Amino acid sequence: MAKAGFWKSDWFLGVIVTLLMLLASGSSLIQSLERKAYDMGVQSSSRTPSERIAVIAIDDQSIANLGRWPWSRERHAKMTDLLVAAQVKIIGNSVFFSEPQLDPGYAYVTKLIGMVSQTATEGSELTPEMAQIAALLAEAEVALNTDRTLADSYGKAGNVILPLIFELGEARGRPDKALPEFVSRNSLPKVAEGDGAVLPALQIQIPVEVLGSKAIALGHLNSSLDVDGAVRSEPLVIQYFDQFYPSLALMIAAHSLNLGPADTKVSLGSEVRLGKLRIPTDSASRMNTFFYSGSEGRPAFTVDSFYDVLSGKIPASKYAGKIVLIGATAAGVGAPQVTPVSPSMAPVLTLAHTVSSILQEHFFVTPGWGGWASLGAILLVGLYIILLLPRLGAGVGAALTLLLLVILLGTHFGLMVAAGVWIQLMGAASLLVVGHLMLTTKRFLVTERGKEKSELESAESNRMLGLAFQGQGQLDMAFDKFRKCPPDEGLMENLYNLALDYERKRQFNKAEAVFRYVADFNPDFRDVLKRVSRAKQMSETVMLGGSRGQTNGGTMMLGDGDIEKPMLGRYQIEKELGKGAMGVVYLGRDPKINRVVAIKTMALSQEFDEDELVEVKERFFREAETAGRLNHPNIVTMYDAGEEHDLAYIAMEFLKGRDLVPETKPGALLPFNQVISIMARVADALDYAHQNNVVHRDIKPANIMYEPTADQVKVTDFGIARITDSSKTKTGMVLGTPSYMSPEQLAGKKIDGRSDLFSLGVMLYQMCCGQLPFTGESMAQLMFKIANEAAPDIRSINPDLPEKLGAVIDKLLVKDIAQRYQRGAAVAADLRACLA
Repeated sequence: MAKAGFWKSDWFLGVIVTLLMLLASGSSLIQSLERKAYDMGVQSSSRTPSERIAVIAIDDQSIANLGRWPWSRERHAKMTDLLVAAQVKIIGNSVFFSEPQLDPGYAYVTKLIGMVSQTATEGSELTPEMAQIAALLAEAEVALNTDRTLADSYGKAGNVILPLIFELGEARGRPDKALPEFVSRNSLPKVAEGDGAVLPALQIQIPVEVLGSKAIALGHLNSSLDVDGAVRSEPLVIQYFDQFYPSLALMIAAHSLNLGPADTKVSLGSEVRLGKLRIPTDSASRMNTFFYSGSEGRPAFTVDSFYDVLSGKIPASKYAGKIVLIGATAAGVGAPQVTPVSPSMAPVLTLAHTVSSILQEHFFVTPGWGGWASLGAILLVGLYIILLLPRLGAGVGAALTLLLLVILLGTHFGLMVAAGVWIQLMGAASLLVVGHLMLTTKRFLVTERGKEKSELESAESNRMLGLAFQGQGQLDMAFDKFRKCPPDEGLMENLYNLALDYERKRQFNKAEAVFRYVADFNPDFRDVLKRVSRAKQMSETVMLGGSRGQTNGGTMMLGDGDIEKPMLGRYQIEKELGKGAMGVVYLGRDPKINRVVAIKTMALSQEFDEDELVEVKERFFREAETAGRLNHPNIVTMYDAGEEHDLAYIAMEFLKGRDLVPETKPGALLPFNQVISIMARVADALDYAHQNNVVHRDIKPANIMYEPTADQVKVTDFGIARITDSSKTKTGMVLGTPSYMSPEQLAGKKIDGRSDLFSLGVMLYQMCCGQLPFTGESMAQLMFKIANEAAPDIRSINPDLPEKLGAVIDKLLVKDIAQRYQRGAAVAADLRACLA
């Protein structure tokens, strides 16, 4: 499998990217990038242009003042005469005079001169008037022949260099005719064949002979455009059939050094030597020109207006000993060129940069090993992408790639700025960036596919976990897991059921949140919008719990039939059975085993301060666990205890009877025999609990359940009083009923089962005569009597009471705990003896 999938590996992708970049290294895109980097290197380099070079511009101002272009060549002659008089070194005129300039009247003048000459030739003597006309015609001919005027100026100057223009292309034969001598004398005699080549030409345009013959030299004005149309190099030599002609810039530089074609040596594709100057070239014999940066928006060279010099505003003496270049900069005259330092440079300014580069040996060199260096850089980067990058982590890989990119760019700019060497490294830099991005993208896509697969698996896992948590009653955790699943109809079904569970637990605010989550996905899902509204209403009006003063009486049962039956833990609440001091008692059902239970609730958080609550809860579950271990026919069986939203509850055996409170009222007392039978069984239950180290602490009629039909007696609420340890609650209620408390319990002493027997005595007293043994107008008076005064003789209240029963009651109510009954079994025995 690994071998079959090698094409998916990172290294294979690196091989492909490297090969593609090698193939594309010569493409226009990469070469354009190389040129842009070259331009930035040129702009970063700082060198001073030659002060010997000055430019006289045929600018917009000059055309506005001297008239439309082209001008009369007489103006060029006047400019030449001014410069010659100022003793300039060289005049390089980049204006191409390809055709004679003839005034329309010149032809008529020459015809009249011919007629006069013919008359004189035929022997006729010219009259004085004819002689005067002949003189005027001769004067007019001289004035109208501007080519001759300019030629005379060039001849007198002896330092004017004019341009040639070639049509580039491969010549496939011989020229139509030999070039004039004034042109051919400019060809280079010393050209050595080399490994390189030279730009070929198949046509040539020369200046008119009358002007070209008077020029000291001619040089071509052809530009070499790069792949992006910019001018960065100068073709120093062009081959026209079997002859080689220098560029105008090369001839201007040569004659400024008093050299000529004979002093110029060319090694094709290698170098051009101008006297002692060595000019390295590329394989096409082109020089990489150094373009000088100007400052403050001004060009690097002095540029003066043709009109200002011609009119004398700028004295010609300024140019003494200098190389003066004349050319057009006006809009619409000539084609501007794109160069590394300007998007629109006039050709005469390009010429100035080139001449300065030659004379000062300022140029950028691409050495013979430069191509191998470029290829080597690409291969090294390729090896990095193929072998090393796939083994690195994302952070380390990014840092190392960035470092290599900085090294490549730094090498490129460092060589150009410091040494004037141009090595093409942008192909390697492009490979580095593209290769890194490709590998990163591939890893991302693979990771995303893995992530999608993982998310699907995770979604299913979260759904299953949500269902498991929901089944365990951990609804918040279930909701959290469901929200991590992508929403769909199946998930909405799960969430809808979860919201119903929240309703059962009377957590309406959470039910509302879940219903809203479903509605946001699909508002038409079942009756979810109705459920949202109802849950919102219920969350604002219903409080969970069982303390007094709560909304809806503190009950969990609501009259809305659309609301799910509430749940407490795993028990479903069916109806309310009654209310106690601390909570409500409900009829509940365990849905798993269909067992009917009584559920007593206690809102501990509403009865106790926060600093007591933790300790109270701990006591509650500890006592519930202890009481839950009791197994006696006269003790209510406890099945379960729990807590939900600070509502503590105990699930216990459901009894059909009622407590004994009604049977303590005068006029509703039970017969003595029945009372004795009930109390004997309560004593048995207490004895069993005390033997198991469980003290009830709150024996009273309300905690004794009696079902007359089956004559069944059950003691309830074992351990409940122990929860609070007789402390006061926030509502001011003392847990445990003071009327039934023993003296030691009121005194806060450590108590045991004998305290319950005292409470049993109080309850027996009440059920036998219909009144309590101890009463008081205040709590303090009541507690004082319990602790210090003997109870009234019960037989004085109910004379029909058996004497033996009175004795049992008296012994149960003894203040001294040591004189009281010690065990419930003894009480039960004495009571049954009363029956006998």
